[in-house]
Amino acid sequence: MLLKKLLASAGALALGVGLTMGAMSAAQAADYTIKVAFLGSPEDEDFDGSMVFKDYVESRSNGRAEVEIYPSGQFCGNEKECLDNLQAGTLEVYITTIGGFGNVFGPGQVLDLPYMFANDRVAECVFDGSFVNELRKGVLAEGIPMRLMVVSNTGGWRNFATTTKLVKNPGDLQGLKVRTIPAEIQQELVRQLGGNPTAVAWPEVYTSLATGVVEGTKNGITDIMNMKFPEAGLKNLTLDGHAYMGALWWYSEPAWQQLPEDLRRIVFDGMNHLKTVTRAFPMRRSIEAYEKFKEEGGTIYVPTPEEKKQFQEASSGMRDWYTEKYGSQWLEKLDAAVAQCEATVADEFAAANQ
Repeated sequence: MLLKKLLASAGALALGVGLTMGAMSAAQAADYTIKVAFLGSPEDEDFDGSMVFKDYVESRSNGRAEVEIYPSGQFCGNEKECLDNLQAGTLEVYITTIGGFGNVFGPGQVLDLPYMFANDRVAECVFDGSFVNELRKGVLAEGIPMRLMVVSNTGGWRNFATTTKLVKNPGDLQGLKVRTIPAEIQQELVRQLGGNPTAVAWPEVYTSLATGVVEGTKNGITDIMNMKFPEAGLKNLTLDGHAYMGALWWYSEPAWQQLPEDLRRIVFDGMNHLKTVTRAFPMRRSIEAYEKFKEEGGTIYVPTPEEKKQFQEASSGMRDWYTEKYGSQWLEKLDAAVAQCEATVADEFAAANQ
Protein backbone atom coordinates (compact mmCIF):
# COMPACT_ATOMS: atom_id res chain seq x y z
CA MET A 1 0.00 0.00 0.00
CA LEU A 2 2.86 2.39 0.86
CA LEU A 3 4.48 1.71 -2.51
CA LYS A 4 1.22 2.41 -4.32
CA LYS A 5 0.90 5.70 -2.48
CA LEU A 6 4.47 6.62 -3.35
CA LEU A 7 3.90 5.77 -7.00
CA ALA A 8 0.70 7.75 -7.14
CA SER A 9 2.22 10.73 -5.35
CA ALA A 10 5.35 10.86 -7.47
CA GLY A 11 3.33 10.24 -10.64
CA ALA A 12 1.07 13.17 -9.86
CA LEU A 13 4.10 15.35 -9.23
CA ALA A 14 5.67 14.32 -12.51
CA LEU A 15 2.47 15.08 -14.41
CA GLY A 16 2.58 18.58 -13.07
CA VAL A 17 6.22 19.22 -13.85
CA GLY A 18 5.43 21.73 -16.58
CA LEU A 19 3.74 23.86 -13.96
CA THR A 20 6.02 23.23 -11.00
CA MET A 21 9.57 23.24 -12.35
CA GLY A 22 11.09 26.59 -11.65
CA ALA A 23 7.91 27.79 -9.94
CA MET A 24 8.07 29.60 -6.64
CA SER A 25 6.20 28.28 -3.63
CA ALA A 26 5.76 31.85 -2.47
CA ALA A 27 5.19 35.09 -4.32
CA GLN A 28 8.43 36.50 -2.96
CA ALA A 29 11.75 35.29 -4.36
CA ALA A 30 13.29 32.42 -2.41
CA ASP A 31 16.32 33.03 -0.21
CA TYR A 32 18.02 29.84 -1.42
CA THR A 33 17.99 28.04 -4.75
CA ILE A 34 18.89 24.35 -4.78
CA LYS A 35 19.76 23.05 -8.24
CA VAL A 36 19.49 19.29 -8.78
CA ALA A 37 21.18 17.92 -11.91
CA PHE A 38 21.58 14.43 -13.33
CA LEU A 39 22.28 12.85 -16.69
CA GLY A 40 19.28 10.51 -16.69
CA SER A 41 15.98 11.31 -18.39
CA PRO A 42 12.66 12.35 -16.82
CA GLU A 43 11.64 8.69 -17.25
CA ASP A 44 14.15 7.61 -14.59
CA GLU A 45 13.46 7.13 -10.91
CA ASP A 46 16.01 9.89 -10.25
CA PHE A 47 13.52 12.40 -11.65
CA ASP A 48 10.63 11.06 -9.57
CA GLY A 49 12.73 11.24 -6.42
CA SER A 50 13.86 14.76 -7.27
CA MET A 51 10.25 15.84 -7.67
CA VAL A 52 9.40 14.50 -4.22
CA PHE A 53 12.47 16.27 -2.82
CA LYS A 54 11.41 19.53 -4.52
CA ASP A 55 7.88 19.35 -3.17
CA TYR A 56 9.05 18.58 0.37
CA VAL A 57 11.76 21.26 0.57
CA GLU A 58 9.69 24.02 -0.98
CA SER A 59 6.58 23.32 1.12
CA ARG A 60 8.40 22.77 4.44
CA SER A 61 10.56 25.86 4.00
CA ASN A 62 7.53 28.06 3.29
CA GLY A 63 9.14 29.28 0.09
CA ARG A 64 12.51 30.21 1.61
CA ALA A 65 14.11 27.57 -0.63
CA GLU A 66 13.25 26.65 -4.19
CA VAL A 67 14.44 23.56 -6.03
CA GLU A 68 15.27 23.55 -9.73
CA ILE A 69 15.59 20.18 -11.49
CA TYR A 70 17.81 19.70 -14.53
CA PRO A 71 17.51 16.18 -16.04
CA SER A 72 19.08 14.85 -19.24
CA GLY A 73 22.30 16.80 -18.90
CA GLN A 74 20.55 20.17 -19.10
CA PHE A 75 22.78 21.77 -16.47
CA CYS A 76 26.02 19.88 -17.12
CA GLY A 77 26.65 17.57 -20.06
CA ASN A 78 28.92 14.91 -18.53
CA GLU A 79 29.95 13.60 -15.14
CA LYS A 80 33.22 15.53 -14.95
CA GLU A 81 31.48 18.81 -15.70
CA CYS A 82 28.77 18.05 -13.14
CA LEU A 83 31.28 17.12 -10.44
CA ASP A 84 33.33 20.24 -11.11
CA ASN A 85 30.22 22.37 -10.66
CA LEU A 86 29.21 20.47 -7.53
CA GLN A 87 32.61 20.90 -5.90
CA ALA A 88 32.72 24.57 -6.85
CA GLY A 89 29.31 25.19 -5.27
CA THR A 90 27.58 26.33 -8.49
CA LEU A 91 25.52 23.09 -8.43
CA GLU A 92 23.98 22.00 -5.15
CA VAL A 93 22.91 18.38 -5.79
CA TYR A 94 24.29 15.70 -8.10
CA ILE A 95 24.04 11.92 -8.22
CA THR A 96 26.81 9.44 -8.98
CA THR A 97 26.83 5.70 -9.46
CA ILE A 98 29.18 3.70 -7.27
CA GLY A 99 31.57 3.43 -10.19
CA GLY A 100 31.48 7.18 -10.76
CA PHE A 101 32.13 7.75 -7.07
CA GLY A 102 35.16 5.48 -7.28
CA ASN A 103 36.70 7.84 -9.82
CA VAL A 104 36.53 10.64 -7.23
CA PHE A 105 37.42 8.66 -4.10
CA GLY A 106 39.34 5.53 -5.06
CA PRO A 107 38.69 3.49 -1.89
CA GLY A 108 34.96 3.97 -2.50
CA GLN A 109 35.19 1.32 -5.21
CA VAL A 110 34.83 -1.18 -2.37
CA LEU A 111 31.06 -0.82 -2.87
CA ASP A 112 31.41 -2.26 -6.38
CA LEU A 113 33.15 -5.48 -5.34
CA PRO A 114 31.06 -8.31 -6.82
CA TYR A 115 28.57 -10.40 -4.88
CA MET A 116 29.02 -8.43 -1.62
CA PHE A 117 25.29 -8.18 -0.86
CA ALA A 118 22.97 -11.16 -0.70
CA ASN A 119 19.82 -9.17 -1.44
CA ASP A 120 18.16 -5.75 -1.35
CA ARG A 121 17.43 -5.85 2.35
CA VAL A 122 21.06 -6.43 3.28
CA ALA A 123 22.31 -3.78 0.85
CA GLU A 124 19.82 -1.17 2.04
CA CYS A 125 20.57 -1.97 5.67
CA VAL A 126 24.26 -1.28 5.00
CA PHE A 127 23.48 1.94 3.15
CA ASP A 128 21.23 3.16 5.98
CA GLY A 129 23.77 2.45 8.69
CA SER A 130 26.96 3.80 10.20
CA PHE A 131 29.04 2.73 7.20
CA VAL A 132 27.63 5.59 5.12
CA ASN A 133 28.32 8.07 7.93
CA GLU A 134 31.94 6.92 7.97
CA LEU A 135 32.09 7.18 4.19
CA ARG A 136 30.76 10.75 4.31
CA LYS A 137 33.41 11.72 6.85
CA GLY A 138 36.12 9.92 4.88
CA VAL A 139 35.38 11.83 1.68
CA LEU A 140 35.30 15.20 3.43
CA ALA A 141 38.49 14.36 5.35
CA GLU A 142 40.25 13.93 2.02
CA GLY A 143 39.36 17.51 1.16
CA ILE A 144 36.75 16.52 -1.44
CA PRO A 145 33.98 19.15 -1.09
CA MET A 146 31.09 16.73 -1.57
CA ARG A 147 28.72 15.75 1.26
CA LEU A 148 27.12 12.32 0.89
CA MET A 149 23.45 12.63 1.78
CA VAL A 150 21.82 9.26 1.02
CA VAL A 151 22.42 6.11 -1.00
CA SER A 152 19.44 5.05 -3.08
CA ASN A 153 19.14 2.80 -6.13
CA THR A 154 19.41 3.55 -9.82
CA GLY A 155 18.24 0.45 -11.62
CA GLY A 156 18.12 -2.61 -9.38
CA TRP A 157 21.08 -5.00 -9.80
CA ARG A 158 23.81 -5.19 -12.40
CA ASN A 159 23.57 -8.29 -14.55
CA PHE A 160 25.34 -9.49 -17.68
CA ALA A 161 23.42 -8.93 -20.90
CA THR A 162 24.66 -9.92 -24.35
CA THR A 163 23.87 -9.70 -28.04
CA THR A 164 25.45 -13.05 -28.83
CA LYS A 165 25.45 -16.20 -26.74
CA LEU A 166 23.58 -16.70 -23.50
CA VAL A 167 25.88 -16.53 -20.48
CA LYS A 168 25.35 -19.35 -18.00
CA ASN A 169 28.78 -19.50 -16.36
CA PRO A 170 32.05 -17.52 -16.42
CA GLY A 171 33.33 -19.58 -19.33
CA ASP A 172 30.62 -18.12 -21.54
CA LEU A 173 32.11 -14.64 -21.04
CA GLN A 174 35.49 -15.73 -22.41
CA GLY A 175 36.66 -13.15 -24.95
CA LEU A 176 33.36 -11.24 -25.06
CA LYS A 177 33.63 -7.47 -25.45
CA VAL A 178 31.65 -6.20 -22.46
CA ARG A 179 30.79 -2.53 -22.02
CA THR A 180 31.78 -0.95 -18.72
CA ILE A 181 31.98 2.58 -17.40
CA PRO A 182 35.55 3.96 -17.09
CA ALA A 183 35.93 2.53 -13.57
CA GLU A 184 38.90 0.29 -12.84
CA ILE A 185 37.00 -2.10 -10.62
CA GLN A 186 34.30 -2.85 -13.19
CA GLN A 187 36.88 -3.39 -15.89
CA GLU A 188 38.92 -5.68 -13.64
CA LEU A 189 35.83 -7.78 -12.86
CA VAL A 190 35.23 -8.40 -16.57
CA ARG A 191 38.89 -9.37 -17.00
CA GLN A 192 38.81 -11.82 -14.10
CA LEU A 193 35.73 -13.45 -15.59
CA GLY A 194 37.50 -13.84 -18.93
CA GLY A 195 35.86 -11.02 -20.86
CA ASN A 196 37.28 -8.02 -22.68
CA PRO A 197 36.22 -4.79 -20.89
CA THR A 198 35.42 -1.89 -23.19
CA ALA A 199 34.68 1.54 -21.74
CA VAL A 200 31.80 3.23 -23.56
CA ALA A 201 29.96 6.41 -22.55
CA TRP A 202 26.31 5.84 -21.66
CA PRO A 203 24.81 7.75 -24.62
CA GLU A 204 26.92 5.65 -26.99
CA VAL A 205 26.02 2.19 -25.67
CA TYR A 206 23.05 1.68 -28.02
CA THR A 207 25.15 2.30 -31.14
CA SER A 208 28.03 0.25 -29.76
CA LEU A 209 25.75 -2.74 -29.25
CA ALA A 210 24.14 -2.33 -32.65
CA THR A 211 27.48 -2.12 -34.50
CA GLY A 212 29.28 -4.85 -32.57
CA VAL A 213 31.76 -2.54 -30.86
CA VAL A 214 30.63 -4.36 -27.73
CA GLU A 215 28.81 -7.69 -27.41
CA GLY A 216 27.42 -7.17 -23.95
CA THR A 217 26.94 -4.81 -21.05
CA LYS A 218 26.49 -4.78 -17.26
CA ASN A 219 23.17 -3.14 -16.48
CA GLY A 220 19.86 -3.47 -14.70
CA ILE A 221 16.69 -4.33 -16.59
CA THR A 222 15.02 -0.91 -16.28
CA ASP A 223 18.02 0.83 -17.83
CA ILE A 224 18.15 -1.78 -20.58
CA MET A 225 14.54 -1.20 -21.53
CA ASN A 226 14.54 2.58 -21.05
CA MET A 227 17.42 2.80 -23.52
CA LYS A 228 15.76 0.35 -25.95
CA PHE A 229 18.82 -1.89 -26.03
CA PRO A 230 16.86 -4.90 -27.40
CA GLU A 231 16.39 -2.90 -30.60
CA ALA A 232 20.19 -2.72 -30.77
CA GLY A 233 20.44 -6.51 -30.60
CA LEU A 234 20.61 -7.15 -26.86
CA LYS A 235 18.71 -10.41 -26.43
CA ASN A 236 20.20 -12.37 -23.52
CA LEU A 237 20.07 -11.46 -19.84
CA THR A 238 21.73 -13.44 -17.05
CA LEU A 239 20.53 -12.60 -13.55
CA ASP A 240 23.80 -13.14 -11.70
CA GLY A 241 23.25 -9.96 -9.63
CA HIS A 242 26.94 -9.16 -9.24
CA ALA A 243 26.41 -5.61 -7.97
CA TYR A 244 23.74 -3.52 -6.28
CA MET A 245 23.23 -0.41 -8.39
CA GLY A 246 23.63 2.12 -5.64
CA ALA A 247 23.02 5.79 -6.37
CA LEU A 248 24.94 8.25 -4.22
CA TRP A 249 23.28 11.63 -3.78
CA TRP A 250 25.68 14.46 -3.00
CA TYR A 251 25.27 17.99 -1.73
CA SER A 252 27.96 20.54 -2.53
CA GLU A 253 29.90 21.17 0.67
CA PRO A 254 30.43 24.91 -0.08
CA ALA A 255 26.68 25.27 -0.68
CA TRP A 256 25.85 23.19 2.41
CA GLN A 257 27.86 25.54 4.59
CA GLN A 258 25.71 28.44 3.33
CA LEU A 259 22.47 26.83 4.53
CA PRO A 260 21.10 27.77 7.95
CA GLU A 261 20.60 24.91 10.38
CA ASP A 262 16.83 24.69 9.99
CA LEU A 263 17.07 24.40 6.18
CA ARG A 264 19.78 21.77 6.50
CA ARG A 265 17.32 19.63 8.45
CA ILE A 266 14.60 20.14 5.83
CA VAL A 267 17.02 19.23 3.02
CA PHE A 268 18.21 16.16 4.95
CA ASP A 269 14.64 14.95 5.53
CA GLY A 270 13.77 15.68 1.89
CA MET A 271 16.71 13.58 0.74
CA ASN A 272 15.45 10.66 2.79
CA HIS A 273 12.04 10.93 1.13
CA LEU A 274 13.86 10.96 -2.22
CA LYS A 275 15.70 7.81 -1.15
CA THR A 276 12.45 5.99 -0.39
CA VAL A 277 11.02 6.74 -3.84
CA THR A 278 14.17 5.98 -5.81
CA ARG A 279 14.55 2.62 -4.11
CA ALA A 280 10.95 1.59 -4.66
CA PHE A 281 10.59 2.59 -8.29
CA PRO A 282 13.26 0.34 -9.87
CA MET A 283 11.81 -2.69 -8.08
CA ARG A 284 8.27 -1.86 -9.21
CA ARG A 285 9.18 -0.94 -12.77
CA SER A 286 11.35 -4.00 -13.26
CA ILE A 287 8.21 -6.18 -13.38
CA GLU A 288 6.99 -4.67 -16.64
CA ALA A 289 10.56 -4.30 -17.90
CA TYR A 290 11.26 -8.04 -17.62
CA GLU A 291 7.97 -8.85 -19.34
CA LYS A 292 8.63 -6.41 -22.14
CA PHE A 293 12.15 -7.81 -22.61
CA LYS A 294 10.68 -11.29 -23.10
CA GLU A 295 7.93 -9.98 -25.39
CA GLU A 296 10.62 -8.48 -27.61
CA GLY A 297 12.30 -11.87 -27.96
CA GLY A 298 14.71 -11.67 -25.06
CA THR A 299 15.86 -14.65 -23.01
CA ILE A 300 16.26 -14.36 -19.25
CA TYR A 301 18.45 -16.89 -17.47
CA VAL A 302 18.77 -17.40 -13.70
CA PRO A 303 22.03 -19.17 -12.79
CA THR A 304 21.72 -22.26 -10.62
CA PRO A 305 23.32 -22.12 -7.15
CA GLU A 306 26.26 -24.07 -8.57
CA GLU A 307 26.67 -21.63 -11.48
CA LYS A 308 26.36 -18.64 -9.14
CA LYS A 309 29.16 -20.13 -7.06
CA GLN A 310 31.29 -20.40 -10.21
CA PHE A 311 30.85 -16.67 -10.83
CA GLN A 312 31.80 -15.92 -7.23
CA GLU A 313 34.88 -18.14 -7.33
CA ALA A 314 36.02 -16.80 -10.70
CA SER A 315 35.89 -13.25 -9.35
CA SER A 316 37.28 -13.99 -5.88
CA GLY A 317 40.56 -12.31 -6.81
CA MET A 318 38.77 -8.96 -6.80
CA ARG A 319 39.27 -8.61 -3.05
CA ASP A 320 43.02 -9.00 -3.39
CA TRP A 321 43.03 -6.60 -6.33
CA TYR A 322 41.24 -4.01 -4.20
CA THR A 323 43.44 -4.34 -1.11
CA GLU A 324 46.62 -4.12 -3.19
CA LYS A 325 45.45 -0.77 -4.56
CA TYR A 326 43.63 0.77 -1.61
CA GLY A 327 44.49 -1.22 1.50
CA SER A 328 42.10 -3.17 3.69
CA GLN A 329 40.56 -0.40 5.82
CA TRP A 330 37.35 0.18 3.86
CA LEU A 331 36.93 -3.46 2.93
CA GLU A 332 37.07 -4.43 6.59
CA LYS A 333 34.53 -1.73 7.42
CA LEU A 334 32.20 -2.98 4.69
CA ASP A 335 32.61 -6.65 5.64
CA ALA A 336 31.67 -5.77 9.23
CA ALA A 337 28.63 -3.77 8.10
CA VAL A 338 27.45 -6.59 5.82
CA ALA A 339 27.86 -9.19 8.58
CA GLN A 340 25.93 -7.05 11.04
CA CYS A 341 23.11 -6.45 8.56
CA GLU A 342 22.89 -10.12 7.58
CA ALA A 343 22.48 -10.94 11.28
CA THR A 344 19.87 -8.19 11.71
CA VAL A 345 17.82 -9.42 8.77
CA ALA A 346 18.03 -13.01 10.02
CA ASP A 347 16.97 -11.94 13.52
CA GLU A 348 14.00 -10.01 12.15
CA PHE A 349 12.80 -13.08 10.27
CA ALA A 350 13.29 -15.31 13.31
CA ALA A 351 11.23 -12.93 15.44
CA ALA A 352 8.47 -12.73 12.83
CA ASN A 353 8.44 -16.51 12.46
CA GLN A 354 7.84 -17.30 16.11
